[in-house]
Amino acid sequence: MADSYTEVTSQNWFSRIGESIKGILFGIIVIPLTIILLWWNEGRAVTTANSLKEGAAAVVDVSADKVDPANNKKLIHVTGEAKAAEPVSDPDFGISVPALRLVRSEEIYQWVEETKTEKKEKVGGGEETKTTYTYEKKWEDKPVNSADFKKPQGHTNEGDLIAGNANISAENVTLGAFKVPESFVNQMGSPAKHSVTEADLAKLTADLKDAAQVSSGAFYFGEKPDAPQVGDVRVSFEVVKPGTFSILAAQLDETFEPYQTKAGDAISFIEDGTVSAETMFKNAASANTFITWLARLGGFLFMAFGFMAIMRPLSVLGSVVPFIGNIIGMGTGLISFVLAGTISLVVIAIAWIVVRPLLGIVILALAIGGFIYTRKLAAASKPVVAA
Repeated sequence: MADSYTEVTSQNWFSRIGESIKGILFGIIVIPLTIILLWWNEGRAVTTANSLKEGAAAVVDVSADKVDPANNKKLIHVTGEAKAAEPVSDPDFGISVPALRLVRSEEIYQWVEETKTEKKEKVGGGEETKTTYTYEKKWEDKPVNSADFKKPQGHTNEGDLIAGNANISAENVTLGAFKVPESFVNQMGSPAKHSVTEADLAKLTADLKDAAQVSSGAFYFGEKPDAPQVGDVRVSFEVVKPGTFSILAAQLDETFEPYQTKAGDAISFIEDGTVSAETMFKNAASANTFITWLARLGGFLFMAFGFMAIMRPLSVLGSVVPFIGNIIGMGTGLISFVLAGTISLVVIAIAWIVVRPLLGIVILALAIGGFIYTRKLAAASKPVVAA
């Protein structure tokens, strides 16, 4: 059951002013770094797009039944049955399974601290902060240092993991006549749960076997799986079974390696099942688009936070009367987002003008529109002085 501890602190107006002025430095650092990130992201997106285009034009479909030396160093697409000559084994727990990969996950039952903060402005520009620390027992993938808790009393953690997490690949994995390197095996498939049995328990070393039991298909190190105690550990396993896979990579004699394109990226894709080269390239292009937009969004938000940090002293100055500070904060927040959006679009537009002029010009036009809107917004916010 969770319990909580609440702490209330206050900060006066002068202290808040000083803190907000320090935040200006944060904004000054973050904004140029974000511009660099956005520029790099557009370059990365273009490089990846060109690399995929180059790869799609060069790929050769081959059969998995036979290795053709004439395709050496070429980008090939092959589909076949992947299998391992021997079972894959976990040296720490003695699990041995006919699979391509064996994934071991360890968790320890620990106290976890979660923090929730609420701020409230007071008349005169001060601020009251209410911080609630909630403590709950959860399964974690690593020990939690309870000494760092705000209230460690009654929430002391103990115990440690036995061997930690592991991703173990089988040796001598083949796909038809090809040998699959370990780096490729590590990317194969989506692991599925593998339940351990009493027979597996019997194979544990004496010190582990005496402390373990089988519960819900996993090894449980503790007395009562239905009522876990701090320090209890559970070890579960997942496997990637032999099956059909499609590989897009360079042929290197009888095995594979990433295909280095002239555009800049190295190509090596692996997908479950029978997937055509065309579909694999489309999937890679979709992933590139997703990553590009995710980085754009992240860059835009960080830049907006940077501008908000620079303009924060204005809202703090006005917070002597709380609602005035809130209005100023809303205004500076809106301006920050418009400025961040405008600059982000300018950076993206310039990056694309060289590659796709029409797209770059359209984006630049949007950026100019955003700048004009910001100017009008700023002009509208100025007080009107009567003649």
